[in-house]
Amino acid sequence: MQRLANNTNYTDSPHMRFHPTRIDIPEATRRPIAESLNQTLATTLDLKTQVKQAHWTVKGMDFFQLHELFDQMASQLEEYVDLVAERITALGGTPLGTARMAAQESILPEYPLEIISSKDHITALADRFAAYARSLREGADLAEEFHDLDTNDLYIEVSRTIDKYLWFLEAHLHGLA
Repeated sequence: MQRLANNTNYTDSPHMRFHPTRIDIPEATRRPIAESLNQTLATTLDLKTQVKQAHWTVKGMDFFQLHELFDQMASQLEEYVDLVAERITALGGTPLGTARMAAQESILPEYPLEIISSKDHITALADRFAAYARSLREGADLAEEFHDLDTNDLYIEVSRTIDKYLWFLEAHLHGLA
């Protein structure tokens, strides 16, 4: 079973409540899946805000192109925040989606505030997108292990887009080398 970033197990806390549902997945399966999804929710929220930080502060010759790309990435991540939170709810769990919860449970390091150059922002985001993509594949594997193919499909959908954005970021880095 995957643990949250700081080894907090919200299934034993008052934060993670399960609600009755007619979904045909046993609660013993839904709990670890919801825990994994909650860590994904936290990381997705955190990544979205970090991308917005880059969006607001990037400077340089390719400012406009990156400003637009970062905004597009943040918008897509916002859609995934909702998708993940709704899956947690569909499983009978409680999404742990406040800013404080996300900051506490995200797997990502804090975004460096001192950077302004295009290359530094792209590098910082590429590192974070790579870590996030890896965590998505781990979530997909966990969902498959528990035979929750709907959650597995959700993770795969998000992973496919995140890999595309990682490719975009790395393509910019090749151009800046």
